[in-house]
Amino acid sequence: MAELIDKFGRKINYLRISVTDRCNFRCIYCMPKEGIEWKPMSEILSYEEIALFVKVAAGLGIRKIKLTGGEPLVRKGVENLIEMLKSIDGIEEISLTTNGSLLKKYAKSLKEAGLDRITVSLDTLKAERFKFITRMGDLRDVLDGFEAIEDAGFKDTKINTVVMKGVNDDEILDLVEFALKVKCDIRFIEFMPTDIVKDWRRYFISISEIKRIIKDKYELEHSDKKTNGPSDYFKIDGGFVGFITPLSSAFCSVCNRIRLTSDGFILPCLGHPDRVGVREALKEENEIKISKLIKYAVEIKPKEHALLKEGIHSSMAAVGG
Repeated sequence: MAELIDKFGRKINYLRISVTDRCNFRCIYCMPKEGIEWKPMSEILSYEEIALFVKVAAGLGIRKIKLTGGEPLVRKGVENLIEMLKSIDGIEEISLTTNGSLLKKYAKSLKEAGLDRITVSLDTLKAERFKFITRMGDLRDVLDGFEAIEDAGFKDTKINTVVMKGVNDDEILDLVEFALKVKCDIRFIEFMPTDIVKDWRRYFISISEIKRIIKDKYELEHSDKKTNGPSDYFKIDGGFVGFITPLSSAFCSVCNRIRLTSDGFILPCLGHPDRVGVREALKEENEIKISKLIKYAVEIKPKEHALLKEGIHSSMAAVGG
């Protein structure tokens, strides 16, 4: 079976695909208040082009796919893409990360299309604070989405929470309790620098501090649970809580992923400016060229991210976060 191995010995078997740069939120850490200029659809990869990329990537060793955005559910017909990807030999799992606002409408059809798993981004349980963080969202829509996920039959749902000092760090225990209630794993993520937030340090709170807050109420028992991502999991009161530490304890040494942007660039690393254009090869349906470009992207994958050294991306929404 083919494998993609980078020059540091890491096996690359996980592909994150941004299907759109559009989003119905304007989260304070992801996008400017005024939004970004959307790329014309003529510059966005078609579902057929994405499926061709995945076909070639699967032949090289990619086994798991994560669909992201922007907000992936704002792109029409994403269920059709899921069906296309499910039919590709070698692909073992397809998951999707969403802000949850449209799950009430789409959860059932996503399940029917063959989606395996969903991750919901949720940073607060307070309606007014939710409006502040997302600038446009309605918390009730997301909470309804959790009911829709359960009704559709999804299992192993995860919650991603970006913790921000002075914004939502007073809700850490509330969010843990909510996750236990809805039977979802929750993963706390350290705030990362982006070009959107210049004074990011004022929001940063380390995972060690987040753990300390949780330990005031719960016992954390380290777990050997592993998922596609870099989360370090702990057992907690019948569930699991995970911690993602891009800054305080970088996980670059075990990184197993590359990314495909909605406009046709391979990103070897989210926290690095290198990118490899593949759109032309996809339009030509040139599988040999696509294969070479994927291998090259893996070859130049850096040893570690450069998040603290330079501005990387003008908008996380444009690259899939």
